[in-house]
Amino acid sequence: MIFILGSGSPRRKELLAQIGVVADDIRAPDIDETPAKGELPRPYCARMARQKAAAVPADADDIVLCADTTVALGRRILGKPDDAAEAEAFLRLMSGRRHKVITAVAVKRGDQIWERDVQSIVKMKSLSDTEIKAYLATGDWQGKAGGYGIQGPAGALIPWISGSFTAIVGLPLAETANLLIAAGYPLYGGAS
Repeated sequence: MIFILGSGSPRRKELLAQIGVVADDIRAPDIDETPAKGELPRPYCARMARQKAAAVPADADDIVLCADTTVALGRRILGKPDDAAEAEAFLRLMSGRRHKVITAVAVKRGDQIWERDVQSIVKMKSLSDTEIKAYLATGDWQGKAGGYGIQGPAGALIPWISGSFTAIVGLPLAETANLLIAAGYPLYGGAS
């Protein structure tokens, strides 16, 4: 058995290390992440995690972990911005408002899949033009759902959260640990 992290996210790799999990291999899947017409954020996020897990090549006894993080403002999915202008538009939409961050995790071993999604609520302070421009200049928005990462400079823009901090970063550790154990990963020295 080998453990495969199906994600190129350095944040997910770092979060797994916090619970003593180190991937034997990293195989980031290449899938179409376009939401289906009318698809709601939570089902979309769960579908992405499942499709990523299915797309990672693995032997029958290997354990594959994939995740997807989606930022939702109401029914609207705010994905990874294509450029600074789209990141700015996302920040302006979220300014002074609450939004949801959903992270879905899928763990695959052979034909079995274990999955869980975690929804957290994040409040972004009312942002000034100066704050938006300064944040965009950091480049931290690149490759992040909703155009921000709470664990970086954008943490100064977030006065309040309700839910799982690690899920907002990109991998809910409590739920992920349970999924890995269910799949037979020897977490905490358990037998595989």
